[in-house]
Amino acid sequence: MSESSSPTDDLGVLAERAAGGDKNAMDDLLRLVHPRVLRICRSVLPYSADAEDAAQEALLNIATKIHTYSGRSSFSTWVHSVAANSARSTYRKLKRTAQAAHNPEQMDRPDPRTTSVIAGTRLDLLEALETLERSRPQMVTPLVLRDVYGLSYEEIAAEVGAPLGTIKSRIHDAREVVRPLLRPKD
Repeated sequence: MSESSSPTDDLGVLAERAAGGDKNAMDDLLRLVHPRVLRICRSVLPYSADAEDAAQEALLNIATKIHTYSGRSSFSTWVHSVAANSARSTYRKLKRTAQAAHNPEQMDRPDPRTTSVIAGTRLDLLEALETLERSRPQMVTPLVLRDVYGLSYEEIAAEVGAPLGTIKSRIHDAREVVRPLLRPKD
């Protein structure tokens, strides 16, 4: 890395080379983004093995779908979106498995994979996002990128490919839908 370039610039260059078929660039790129991807997945999935599974899925998606990266936003923002989507997808799979496997006769020894979903620290948020996704799917990604991962409105607009005002409106409206779902139950 040169003194005048930032790590983000280097990721973008590696991403371009990887998208062009350079296998060494792809290996380097995946090695560099792996810690960030894992950190993002761990922020959503409290059980380590679940987060690692989601991170592996995200890395596979990055490798196989790198050609879909359009360059509208920074490569690290795109990676952030891929990782967040992978974590949410893994959560939904685990939830379906937990619901299908729910059998009172097996309650004496809980499975840590389903316990992660049932007792996870982010369960209320994930449930609220699922509710939002059913009614207004276009609002989920902007809300997650802003309120969970702290990206700027400008970065989100670039990533989603929508005007800044539209992004601000979607986030505002999404918060209105999600807020009552996150309030403590009496």
